[in-house]
Amino acid sequence: MNPLFSHSMGVGTWAWGDRLFWGYGRDYGEGDLREAFRESLLAGVRLWDTAEFYGFGLSERLLGQFMREAGVRPYLVTKFFPYPWRLSRKDLLRALRGSLGRLGVEAVDLYLLHWPWPPVPLRVWAEALAEAHERGLARGVGVANASMAQLETVKGVLDRHRVPLLANQVEYSLLQRGWEAHLPALRREGIALMAYSPLAMGWLTGKLDPDHPPKGYRGAKYRPLLAGVRRLLPLLRELAEAKGVSPSAIALRYLVEKGALPIPGAKNALQARQNAEALRIALSPEEVARLEGAS
Repeated sequence: MNPLFSHSMGVGTWAWGDRLFWGYGRDYGEGDLREAFRESLLAGVRLWDTAEFYGFGLSERLLGQFMREAGVRPYLVTKFFPYPWRLSRKDLLRALRGSLGRLGVEAVDLYLLHWPWPPVPLRVWAEALAEAHERGLARGVGVANASMAQLETVKGVLDRHRVPLLANQVEYSLLQRGWEAHLPALRREGIALMAYSPLAMGWLTGKLDPDHPPKGYRGAKYRPLLAGVRRLLPLLRELAEAKGVSPSAIALRYLVEKGALPIPGAKNALQARQNAEALRIALSPEEVARLEGAS
């Protein structure tokens, strides 16, 4: 059985150490992230997702440091970024060893190809993932941001090595539901759908005002979807109040009910606690239908 199916939710660490996009070091820092790590553990979350690209290695180093301080070894996911100057299978193995050093472990539980970009053919990276698994550097392998056709390509290569394809990590939230129709088929194939940006970069928390969107990427990316935000937020708040949780928890629980594995970010203890509330509630079929209608 795919070990990812035993996890209802994880924590994404894109914002850990990222100064360019998330502003690490301005309104949050290492101490805040340490508390987010601690609160997530206390809530029972045991999966952590990072990448060499996040904070250009700082995210992995912080996660490794927090694990050593706490004396815990959760399920670890990290990713290989196919920079255009990386042209061979050896580049993936070299990058993976760098990630292992920053995390302070001998192997990761899941290693993903971050993007299926050229110029290197996808089959070459799939062969490298199989080799990483065979060398014992990654206990499992998968991809991120891959289409269904690309998944088939990778799976075909891995099948020849008898290495299972464990995951495809994609953007999936109540505002971005394109992958939802594929969830049953992926599950039948033993492939977990890991959902990044499950709170739509904060839009589904209720903390951002759709009438006054923030400047920068978050405002620009979601501007075409603000009508959906306006429809969803009242319902998220209504359901959250009825269940005594945050709107974030409702949005995350929807994905869990659909069979996805959300990996929301957490920059401080409060965000970690609010996210983890999704683990102690359920949504009825009627509530799920209402959320589908609003989105």
